[in-house]
Amino acid sequence: MLKSRNLDPNLDRDDMLADEEMKKLASKRKDFEHAARDVDELRKRATAKERVSPSDAMRMANLNIFERGEIIDYKEVYFCGTKNAKKHVGDLNAQTANFGYDDERGDYNIVLGDHLAYRYEVVDVLGKGSFGQVVRCIDHKTGGLEAIKIIRNKKRFHQQALVEVNILQKLREWDPDNKHSMINFTQSFYFRGHLCISTELLGMNLYEFIKAHEFKGFSVRLIRRFCKQMLASLVLLKAQKVIHCDLKPENILLAHPLHSEIKVIDFGSSCFETEKVYTYIQSRFYRSPEVILGMSYGLPIDMWSLGCILAELLTGYPIFPGENEQEQLACIMEIFGPPEKHLIEKSSRKKLFFDSLGKPRVTVSSKGRRRRPSSKTLQQALKCDDEAFLDFVARCLRWDPERRMKPDEAMQHEFITGVRKTSQPRRTFNGSTGVSSPAKRVPAAPTSQPRVRPLPEPPATSFRNATAASGQREVATSNSPSKGSAPQRRHSNVQGNLVGTKRAANGAPLNTAGGSGLPRVAQRSVSGKPDLASAAAIASLKSRS
Repeated sequence: MLKSRNLDPNLDRDDMLADEEMKKLASKRKDFEHAARDVDELRKRATAKERVSPSDAMRMANLNIFERGEIIDYKEVYFCGTKNAKKHVGDLNAQTANFGYDDERGDYNIVLGDHLAYRYEVVDVLGKGSFGQVVRCIDHKTGGLEAIKIIRNKKRFHQQALVEVNILQKLREWDPDNKHSMINFTQSFYFRGHLCISTELLGMNLYEFIKAHEFKGFSVRLIRRFCKQMLASLVLLKAQKVIHCDLKPENILLAHPLHSEIKVIDFGSSCFETEKVYTYIQSRFYRSPEVILGMSYGLPIDMWSLGCILAELLTGYPIFPGENEQEQLACIMEIFGPPEKHLIEKSSRKKLFFDSLGKPRVTVSSKGRRRRPSSKTLQQALKCDDEAFLDFVARCLRWDPERRMKPDEAMQHEFITGVRKTSQPRRTFNGSTGVSSPAKRVPAAPTSQPRVRPLPEPPATSFRNATAASGQREVATSNSPSKGSAPQRRHSNVQGNLVGTKRAANGAPLNTAGGSGLPRVAQRSVSGKPDLASAAAIASLKSRS
């Protein structure tokens, strides 16, 4: 039997029913049971150990010559590696990267059973991405389990990771009681030239959860439970004027396979609204129109991503599965019609998507499919009759970011509260009228219009990495989903946290200097020295101001 965690006493009846649904879903999956059993056994093995001095550690443990010189810098030692760990021996005269501890990419050569900073035991590798690697560890100081993100030993990835450390430190200050469903940040530290970010250990992400259930989607009740928690995160981020910039199912993790508690992760692309870091952001399926069109963007882009995620949780597939940006916008127009003229005029990239008259250019997918604006309603796309849910999603997916629903407004919506406001008439979602969104104003083009000869698709553009200050990050390619098959997206197979997937955003970092600053952190690193990652972040920001 899977071991259930204690339920939050603040859950209402609907939330508790959602938890019951999670238990039923988990009971159908043996892999859920195996994963939970592995974690339970690991927790039993994880016990806090007494601190020893470096000299005592050298006497008691079988350290190699490199470690004997290295360990002197650590005032506290808790773990030196298992007896069977096949450790690398650093060579100060080696021609290989980082004395032999790194591969050619700048990734740390991980050894299972070895230590990180003489405190953490590496249990297994949760995943690998363009930023580096994430490992599951036992913290021998506290006896807990941690997920540690080991950043690649390259300047551009290191600089971007410092931005993430900044945001994570702020989140810890703003949410000390962990009421806003965001990942718990433990600390950051350096080990053998790598910046490491330590957080709580979580479970699989929502994309893996959807995949595990064969892309069949979930009930509105369970989606509502997930939505409440995502909104709690967005309410706090809005209050602090922080844009997540990469909300997607891969960046929302289950805290436990039996319960519907989730956490929002991966703040590596995040920025303050007044200090935008990127010119181009968000994963394509969840990318807002203003970002696609090259308009000014802000906090509303996260609400757009939320609407896309909710639709995918219902159907099992992305609502806008564009193969490229041209088709991505065509997918949006297929349901909501073309954007209003004043939005097109603000676009710096309008020539890619519209002709000289402001009409959408014809796009053809790799399978020869053409998407006609306003050819189906939101109700038809989602195959859903729940009016409150449809209205909620439609208000998240308004073309105009100024008219898009805000997180605090969303918390008061009928879909969340279950109470209909009499002062706000419910929208209709009648397939015959074509009304599917409050944002939709442009009627479908009459069928009597002559067909427009398709234009050749513009060449694919490449964008710089959204995870690091520069560098390449892959863009997902996905065909329209067909029944019984998953969209062909590139993704991580990681069941851990803080893992940026290959279905991630593309973007070019701008100057991160600004007035946000870093908190003064009294916490010390695992070596007993002040947290160097925090200090580096402070110095980096001060040098640019």
